[in-house]
Amino acid sequence: MKLQYLLQNNINWEFSKINEDKELAKQIQTRLIDLGILEGSADGAFGPISKLALTKFQQLTKTNEPGYIGSVTARHLIQVKPEDLAQPVLKLGNDLASRIVKYMLAKKYKVFTYSQYYNIVYVEGMNTSGTLNNDAPNRFNDIRTVIAFEDGVPKIVGIWEATTEPGAKYTYRPMNSKGAARIHFGQYKAWSVGIHGNSNPHEALIQVGPVTVWRDLNKDFIRPSDRNETGLFGINQHWGYDFPKNDIGVASAGCLVGRTIQGHRQFMTLIKRDKRYLTTSGYVFTSTIIPGDDLVKSFPAT
Repeated sequence: MKLQYLLQNNINWEFSKINEDKELAKQIQTRLIDLGILEGSADGAFGPISKLALTKFQQLTKTNEPGYIGSVTARHLIQVKPEDLAQPVLKLGNDLASRIVKYMLAKKYKVFTYSQYYNIVYVEGMNTSGTLNNDAPNRFNDIRTVIAFEDGVPKIVGIWEATTEPGAKYTYRPMNSKGAARIHFGQYKAWSVGIHGNSNPHEALIQVGPVTVWRDLNKDFIRPSDRNETGLFGINQHWGYDFPKNDIGVASAGCLVGRTIQGHRQFMTLIKRDKRYLTTSGYVFTSTIIPGDDLVKSFPAT
């Protein structure tokens, strides 16, 4: 069954019944994805995230059909274009959260602006104060941030010392013969909550989707001239065992690592409050990795 059938026959179809018709579920998901309201793929499994997105669509189009698809919702899903939807009014200033968001928008990365939707962003070569450092190798001199929105205003609700790069140990003695993995700047939907480590297992974000990495075969701690590849490499987001700022040690062979145990626990507690995680089993988080120097060059602080 398709939306056109519901529209032509003036049928009211409850949200709870959408899963009974895979064709209908896929069509609705496809439209919501095209409109930028739903993440992921149209798999026909119309779960809580899909229902949240459909409810959001009804709110944006002022459709007075709560909990069901009637003729108005069906017509809107068929006819509405992305430019027809009222876009959230973002109130961006010159604070660090706003400048990160401006950079993400300029790069056409997804920015999640709904309440209780969290943006995980790593900034390489930046201090927690928002100032740049020299991005020296084998140091925890990057930041892990979580950005949330309230009424269009972005706010950093969590910020911690981190590294987005492998340390000296695994750069000089890489676990892969192609060289240590240095994640490619960009945005990836690739992590779910799980357990990292064997000798000291702890809750972390575990890579479940592909990311792109540069292989530092010449062991020079930089990306230019390196070859890249995309795949599953165990690039997890875990803690750095409270190692000192000036020595990554064995904490990273290419993972995204928060330096302290306490800070990492705060990070995990925070992102697990994400509405999408709370309503979806095995939810896959998106994370963005950006270079601090390019951020400051593009959107300098005043």
